[in-house]
Amino acid sequence: MTANTDAAPISTATSFAELGLLPELLKAISEQGYSEPTPIQRQAIPAVLARRDIMGSAQTGTGKTASFALPILHLLSPHASTSPSPARHPVRALVLTPTRELAVQVEASFRAYGKHVPLRTAVVYGGVDMDPQIRAFHAGVEIVVATPGRLLDHVRNKTANLGRVEILVLDEADRMLDMGFLPDIKRILQQIPAQRQNLLFSATFSDEIRRLGGELLTRPILIEVAARNTAAETVSHKAFEVSGDDKHRLLAHLVKSRDLKQVLVFTRTRLGANRLARALEKDGINATAIHSNRTQAEREKALADFKVGDVRILVATDVASRGIDIEDLPIVVNYELPFSPEDYVHRIGRTGRAGSSGEAISLVEPDEHKLLADIERLLKRSIPRETLTIPGDREREGRRPASPRPAEHAHAHATTHHRAAPAQRAPRAAPVATDGFDFSKPYEPSAAPTSSKVGEATHPGKAKPARQRAVLLGGFGTK
Repeated sequence: MTANTDAAPISTATSFAELGLLPELLKAISEQGYSEPTPIQRQAIPAVLARRDIMGSAQTGTGKTASFALPILHLLSPHASTSPSPARHPVRALVLTPTRELAVQVEASFRAYGKHVPLRTAVVYGGVDMDPQIRAFHAGVEIVVATPGRLLDHVRNKTANLGRVEILVLDEADRMLDMGFLPDIKRILQQIPAQRQNLLFSATFSDEIRRLGGELLTRPILIEVAARNTAAETVSHKAFEVSGDDKHRLLAHLVKSRDLKQVLVFTRTRLGANRLARALEKDGINATAIHSNRTQAEREKALADFKVGDVRILVATDVASRGIDIEDLPIVVNYELPFSPEDYVHRIGRTGRAGSSGEAISLVEPDEHKLLADIERLLKRSIPRETLTIPGDREREGRRPASPRPAEHAHAHATTHHRAAPAQRAPRAAPVATDGFDFSKPYEPSAAPTSSKVGEATHPGKAKPARQRAVLLGGFGTK
């Protein structure tokens, strides 16, 4: 493998038909409502059809998935078969993704574009029962979209045979490295043929990814639709200066005052996502969290509720956000800025997709100013800062009593003090025993009685033996 790359030829195709795709694929594309290829599709599809290795970088939402799904379906179409025999359906294309959500999205794209081509697809990820996935492998499947960990589970259990893979795709390759998947990827590479076509696609490409490409790819064609690590021009950026204690209230105010119906909010941690979702629910705003600690069923329900509008705010972590694909998502909020400026590009890539407009709002507290500066340096632009007064603050200030004039101060203080003092209650009558002992007075030892027996009492007048009583005397009998 070599690090040398070739530039992608400039394509002037204005339709998918000009790219040389099968009629069955063109029909499916039309049914999906697409008519004109995006810039990365114009460059990547001919290169993949020519069996070239690819390093493709494009902004999220520019049609990256279709740029490899369509040509893969075209290349594998000669192997399409309606035969029920598993031997006629070996795994020929393998797509690796960092998250379950992205795997589900990519596999759904393959099914949508390949609906008129008899090629089988399957999605494989962790957190769910393996049995349905095992049945899919046993029945035969040509295209597998998988997360690395669960795929290795199938390899160890010998339920997946990757010995006839012709095309390997690493999608969101930078995120897979960030999540520590490189050792798993290398183990998977040992299971597939050395002679294959390799495609690396990502919204961003770090220098580390380029080095990986140099090891993995053979004279790849480099496709960079936009400059590395840039955001879509259709997304506007704004930062609100706010203290950490006011972030939640400011977010709730923005949602309510602008009547926002669909907001994707990012936090750094799973715990933070849960806390924020609960706090918004207490404010009367339908919200839910999506992160890696939730089950797959919970994540799918959260995403489905958000898409149909049952939930107004989806609070997500960076890892779980990969694969969130919502058409015309209007706004993304960075409740906490990411430590990596590249993650900012990934986050806001959920809005402003396919040429539509979007808005990225960041709530920035004082200790996040350096993170914001790093983001501006990466984007090569300044993000406008704004301040926003929450109406509740003014109301609370309006309810505070005005300071009294000097002449009235002493009287006001005395009146306030008098009103604040609790009412004096008459003291209760002290309990008095039948023998005349007053329990409200401190204990005082009396003179020694004439009787030598303990428990006898001496009374004036008639002497009478005292009734025996159980007593607790602190320090009785000590000197």
